[in-house]
Amino acid sequence: MRRAACGTALLALSLASMALGGCGQDTPDSEPEPEKSVAVKDTTAPAAGTDAPSGAEQGTPMADRVATIGIINKRNNLSQDVELKPGESKRVGSVTVKLEACEKTPPWEEPPETGAFVQVQVQERISNDDDDMEWHQIFSGWLFKNSPSLNVVEHPVYDVWVKDCAMSFPGE
Repeated sequence: MRRAACGTALLALSLASMALGGCGQDTPDSEPEPEKSVAVKDTTAPAAGTDAPSGAEQGTPMADRVATIGIINKRNNLSQDVELKPGESKRVGSVTVKLEACEKTPPWEEPPETGAFVQVQVQERISNDDDDMEWHQIFSGWLFKNSPSLNVVEHPVYDVWVKDCAMSFPGE
C-alpha cells in the first residue's frame, strides 16, 4: 500500500511538471509583452527649491587650510615640522615638499582621518664619480596621519609624513 501511494505521488508530480512545462511559452500568434520602463531619479542636480552646499558650509576653503608635514633626515636624525598651504613648497636641506591639498574628516565622523596630497623631491648625485646634482621626484600622492602604511615615502635618507591639517567645519 505504501509503495502504491509513493507511485501515485510520483505520477502526480510528473504530470504536474509536464503541465507546468508548457506554461510561459509564447505561441506564434501571440505578441510579446512590452517592457516596463522605470523612472530614475537624477541625483546629480539639487532638488528644486534647494541650493547646493557652498564651500563655506563644507568647511575651510582649500586655500585657507594649513598642513603640518614632518620631515626627518635619517642620516643625522634631524627632524623638522613644515607648515604649508596648498600650492606652497618648502625646501629643507636636499628635500623639497610641495602641498597640493589637505583634508580632514569632520569631528562628528568616525574614524577620524587626516590626509595631505604631497609631492616630494630630493636633490641627489647622478653618479658616484660625478659632482652634478639633480632633483628627482620620489613621491607624489596622498599621505594619511592615522594610516601611514597606506602610502609611504620610500627613500633611504628622508621620511615624510602628515601631522595635521588645520581646518574647521560649520558648527564647531
